[in-house]
Parts: sequence; structure tokens; C-alpha cells
Amino acid sequence: MEQEEMKTSVRSTAMVLPLFAVACAAFAMLLLFASGPGARLNVWNFKTGFSMIKAAGYTGLGCAVVALASSVISVRRRHFKGIFVSLIALILALIAFGIPLYWKVQAQNYPRIHDISTDLNNPPRFVAISTERRAAVRYGGVEVATQQMKAYPELKTVVLALPANEAYKTALLTVRELGWDIVAERPAEGTIEATDTTRWFGFKDDIVIRIVPAGDRSLLDIRSVSRVGISDLGTNAKRMRAFIAKIALGRK
Repeated sequence: MEQEEMKTSVRSTAMVLPLFAVACAAFAMLLLFASGPGARLNVWNFKTGFSMIKAAGYTGLGCAVVALASSVISVRRRHFKGIFVSLIALILALIAFGIPLYWKVQAQNYPRIHDISTDLNNPPRFVAISTERRAAVRYGGVEVATQQMKAYPELKTVVLALPANEAYKTALLTVRELGWDIVAERPAEGTIEATDTTRWFGFKDDIVIRIVPAGDRSLLDIRSVSRVGISDLGTNAKRMRAFIAKIALGRK
């Protein structure tokens, strides 16, 4: 009887470290995957969300060490349940550490700008959005343009084989298909202003499209600007590429 109680006690003790490791890893995962949605739902601000991602990475790294130690101990004790739980904890911990690390490495590959335009000499201007925000959306000038040319040399004025009025209708339809919120339509001026909301943090980014006639063709320029942050992690350029690709597809 005493031997059975001792065995039960040993088994319970053997599970303490694996269970701690998996609980720790689960907490790191919770920090990571709640960071963006919480900010989007205004439970906390985006800066807190960024801090949560950072904390998740460090917590995940610590949990991975604990899980690794736990698995080694469980192997030595031939405690198969402990091995299984430790491996689960290790996987979760590595995910919680790996995702923030990947995002950090990716961020270093993008320029520290958040205002992207296909026309760098005369970027399309925000009118309705500037009024709505009660502040002019100013362009950063040569410094921003130089960084954009190095990072996104393919983003240039789009020449459409359509008259300006048809190009405007196509652009407006494309904006709606992409799910952007239209702020202003000015067909007489050939401009459209809209906002787009990022999926993870719910950031509001502003977009303006300008179409000018060029004989029987038209010239289309698009500008996308983030409201917060220094680097946009390539979000604005990706958005513009998606728009231009969809415009090109719609012309076929």
C-alpha cells in the first residue's frame, strides 16, 4: 500500500515541471494572439499590443528552455506522459517565440516609411480625409521618395488604355471589390479617397486615387498612407500592388 502511494506521489511530482511548461507556453501564446485583436477592439492601445508581442517572444523563449529541460528529465524517468506534455509545451513555446522573431526580422527588410505613392514628384493630395482628420496629410519629400525608389521601384504611374471616365469607373469598382471604405468620390476631378483597416491591429490607412486624361488613355496614380507608426512593414506597398493588379485584371 505504501509503495503504491509512493509511486503515485512520484508520478505526480514528475508532472509538475511538464505542466508548468505547458501552462507557461499557453500563456505566451495567449499574449501573442490577443495582442492584435485586443487593440482592434479597443481593449488596449496598439503600443500595449506591441509590448505584448515582445513579452510573448521572451516568455516563449523561457518556456522553451523549461520544456526542453522537462522533456530530458521525463525521458530519463521514462515518464511517457511527461514526455508528451513537455513536447507539446516545447512546440507552443517555439511558436510563441518564433512568430515575433520572424516579424522582427521581416521589419528590418522594409524602409522606415509609411507614405507610398506612384507619383513621387506630385503625390495625389488628400482633401476630404485631411478635413475629416483635421490635419493635412503632408508628404515627406525627397527623403521618403528616395527610400521608396530603393524598396519599391516597380510602383509607378499606371497607364490605362481607357478614357478617363471609364478608368474612373473601373477604379471605383476596384475600390469597392477590395472592401475599402470610400470617404469621397469626385469624378469631375478624377479622384477617390478611401480608408482601409488592417486585419490584425485594425490600423486605419488612408488611400487617394487620381486619374487624369491622356488623350484616349488615362494616367492613374495611387497613394497609401498609414496614420500611425514610422515603418508600415510594407503594408501600403502591398495594398497598392493588389489594387494595380486588380485594375490590370479588370481591363482584360
